[in-house]
Amino acid sequence: MKVAGQSMRSIWLEADGVGVGIIDQMRLPFELRTQRLITVEEAAHAIRAMLVRGAPLIGATAAYGMALAVRADPSDAAIAHASELLLATRPTAVNLRWAVEDLRTLLQQTPAERRVEAAYRRAGEIAEADIAMNRAIAGHGLPLISQALARKADKTRVDVLTHCNAGWLATVDWGTALAPIYLAHDEGVPVHVWVDETRPRNQGASLTAWELGQHGVPHTVIADNAGGHLMQRGRVDLCIVGTDRTTVTGDVANKIGTYLKALAAHDNGVPFYVALPSPTVDWSLADGRAIPIEERNADEVSEIAGRLDSGEIARVRVIPDGSAAANYAFDVTPAKYVTALITERGVCAASREGLLSLFPERWARP
Repeated sequence: MKVAGQSMRSIWLEADGVGVGIIDQMRLPFELRTQRLITVEEAAHAIRAMLVRGAPLIGATAAYGMALAVRADPSDAAIAHASELLLATRPTAVNLRWAVEDLRTLLQQTPAERRVEAAYRRAGEIAEADIAMNRAIAGHGLPLISQALARKADKTRVDVLTHCNAGWLATVDWGTALAPIYLAHDEGVPVHVWVDETRPRNQGASLTAWELGQHGVPHTVIADNAGGHLMQRGRVDLCIVGTDRTTVTGDVANKIGTYLKALAAHDNGVPFYVALPSPTVDWSLADGRAIPIEERNADEVSEIAGRLDSGEIARVRVIPDGSAAANYAFDVTPAKYVTALITERGVCAASREGLLSLFPERWARP
């Protein structure tokens, strides 16, 4: 995707073939700063502290983290340590476990002298596969946007509501929920995006708005609680969100507040789509209530960061001293409120039968 007119990815192998470059997303939208990761500990910190975030990008970062680990020490003990370190960073996104287990299995089957080469190669393959899957999601989601525009009497624009950040900053490139939007924009479809601010971390206001603006996509940031009002007034034609983990039955865990948007969409007859690459499906899990929900530091609720008139970035407290705060990072939207899932293989019902119709090879697996 584009930043100041130039193509950029969220993670990359640097020119020396050793270090891994990332965008420090904690600095956005006020400063674009990149960082170089050279140890598995730095990769784990980047995931835990949310310098990188979004299920697909977390998976790619973890894969490169495993490569950095074996570069320092290719032993079985080092592989086990790196796996445990990375898996302990964030519990909800299933891509993290998938990527770590993929690399761990590969490395355990590879002679020690070839592990570094194998790890870097596989991490690169995971990153490239993510891009290909997201580009395919764009192609499958584009007709949904075009059809929404065709249904309107006033065809001046189609309005899409999204929640949190499921754009290229949450993946290696393209994004999931935003991928069809980018493709629609690039192909001349008059698309406009309602961007939920997404408290408490403001990934919508800080990240989605930034990347849409960089790519030239018209958008408007709204308060999280405004979506239902806009739907009642007929100003939302469809919703597209991402997911950090989806059960085999179609329940969706996404950033806190997604469930409420799905309820509002259901009440107002607005299609509610979830875009996801298949590694985000937890094929072993049938009930969304069993998905572990990350509880983050309460400071993210009690404080907010912003830029002062002086240009300084500061954090300010927004609740009274002595008040407690709870910070649940995700909620689960039951499949019955999801109009359809948009995957790299096509669009399907949010159900076991729907997913397995696109991924029949999973019928034989638990």
